[in-house]
Amino acid sequence: MSPQLRPLVLILALLATPALAQPADPVPAINATLDAVHDAASKADGNRYFGLYSKDAIYIGTDAAERWTIAEFRAYAEPYFAKGKGWTYRPRERHVVVTDNPCTCIAWFDELLDSESYGTSRGTGVMVLEEGQWKVAQYALTFPIPNDLAHGFTEQIKAFEAKK
Repeated sequence: MSPQLRPLVLILALLATPALAQPADPVPAINATLDAVHDAASKADGNRYFGLYSKDAIYIGTDAAERWTIAEFRAYAEPYFAKGKGWTYRPRERHVVVTDNPCTCIAWFDELLDSESYGTSRGTGVMVLEEGQWKVAQYALTFPIPNDLAHGFTEQIKAFEAKK
């Protein structure tokens, strides 16, 4: 290669690098992680289940008192998993949004879930790209209440909390 072409080739290579470095669509990998979370929980596979969470993850359960670090949630769940008792939630619908500012390393999601125990529930959360793998950084499980029923349920919750 002639010495005059070397700077041009170098400039073109540098300009092409960001385009080549752009990750493929991360949504399929995020969906696979969330599907694996649900699968591991249904099989009471604690090691696999908790391996899908980031090291500083938070789990928010359906009760107002249930805000756990991942270590606290593991301490709660492991005795159930050890007995082969997991929980099964099947995703019915899921929405994922991946940020591109400042990187494509954070995403949030919401999903409607079906459960034999509870019927319709909703999971929401945040995913982070940690060491090349999408991990759950926060997961919140809720029971969506139809608006027409909400007042009755909130009155029951108020009455319950007043007894404490």
